[in-house]
Amino acid sequence: MTIGRLAEVTGVPASAIRYWERHGLLPQPERRSGQRRYPAEAAQRIVLLRKCQQAGLTLVEIRAFQEEQEARKAMLRDKIVEIEQRMVDLDHAHQLLSHALLCGEEDIVRCPKFREQMAGWRTAEPGVDG
Repeated sequence: MTIGRLAEVTGVPASAIRYWERHGLLPQPERRSGQRRYPAEAAQRIVLLRKCQQAGLTLVEIRAFQEEQEARKAMLRDKIVEIEQRMVDLDHAHQLLSHALLCGEEDIVRCPKFREQMAGWRTAEPGVDG
């Protein structure tokens, strides 16, 4: 398929596809009459690249994701730890916003329930002194 068709099928601009090719994240397609021609599996690889980006992987990490298994595993372990911390942070943000929405205190910091909640966050986070 042409780059235009691949862009259409995946919802990814052709410029991004060319960028990923230049940076070795997508294999170079064969060319017919000077025009890029992609196999059907290129769409699957692009979906994978988009999912990796949505998971927060950088281009360097995405490249490592496509390398040999030991390098990939090390990078993935580190990324999982990072994502787990982001999940904790998002959970705390959700708790804060949900409480603030219902809290009757003028200043949420003065709310005893919120202060108790914050104290729990400090003790739950590694490396943070309460």
